[in-house]
Amino acid sequence: MPVAKTTSKSPGTPRRRLARPSQHQGRAWQRMLSGRRLDLLDPSPIDIEIVDIAHGLARVSRWNGQTKGIYPMSVAQHSIVVERLVSRNAPKLDRRWRLAALLHDAPEYVIGDMITPFKYALGGIYREIEDRLSVAVHIRFGLPASLPEPVSRAIKRADRMAAWLEATQLAGFSEQEAAKILRRPRATPDNMRLRPLPPDQAADMFLKKFRLLGGDS
Repeated sequence: MPVAKTTSKSPGTPRRRLARPSQHQGRAWQRMLSGRRLDLLDPSPIDIEIVDIAHGLARVSRWNGQTKGIYPMSVAQHSIVVERLVSRNAPKLDRRWRLAALLHDAPEYVIGDMITPFKYALGGIYREIEDRLSVAVHIRFGLPASLPEPVSRAIKRADRMAAWLEATQLAGFSEQEAAKILRRPRATPDNMRLRPLPPDQAADMFLKKFRLLGGDS
């Protein structure tokens, strides 16, 4: 959901030990369709596969599914839009940072997409789990655990642009209503129209963009 995300902590930052479920509470890992088992509290880059990310993000809805159209606006499609906006805003940006833009919401393939106020209500534990997953994703695909600040700002700006477009085109907000909770970034395009895609098509487009940006290299 629309939110300015913090950069991930550096690998050298001491991490608070997260409480693990007891034997009676069950497991803290999730089995992926690829066969990987991802520990959500202590994720390993080895257990992260792009096909799982694409599949999951294509089935996670933005705005809790409260959008117009036959299909919800998926996080996979949102990620593609954000990468496109980053490239439009900074055409000389290195390809690896465009890949980082595509993957900016990757943790949501296992923890879902929550509206911003609810994230804040959950407090630091949600952010810590999200940050750990983000670091693992970055390492898995050859990105630094913590992005350079200019890159992070560029992605956040594009993320806010995408949020504005989604709010006013799909989520039922008038521009006046959207302006009360979302600040429209300068140069947000007026000619970019959004049409939510079926999950399989969104996942396929996400994978194609990932490979085009050198994710498999």
